Amino acid sequence: MAKNLDVINLFDIYGEMLTQKQQDFICYYYNDDLSLAEIAENEGITRQGVRDAIKRAEAQLFAFEEHLGLYRRNETLKSGLEEISELIDNMVELRKNQVNAERQEETETQLKELSSEHSIAAFLLSRGAN
Repeated sequence: MAKNLDVINLFDIYGEMLTQKQQDFICYYYNDDLSLAEIAENEGITRQGVRDAIKRAEAQLFAFEEHLGLYRRNETLKSGLEEISELIDNMVELRKNQVNAERQEETETQLKELSSEHSIAAFLLSRGAN
């Protein structure tokens, strides 16, 4: 029986809505990674009984999601938050670049002023030496 990893996510949300036995079987199979035969031996039932119980529990978890959509909403919210976080990071980077450009412009202006002042001072010194 192939494992559907979506079951783990759905179990995290809807697991409490299953019977205790179903919860145990899902935990043994998905979390503890026990085989159907191992669960059957531990529980004193047939392998087919374990398989049927797990399949019923999985079907219930998917039905809960179909009706309630909590996992889907959670994924949508998570995706939106990741997008917002990325936009904030981009805005911070743009602001840093803007501040750096402003600083560079200020520095260039100051250098021009110093250069101009230096030229004037050099000119006056050269005239005073004559």
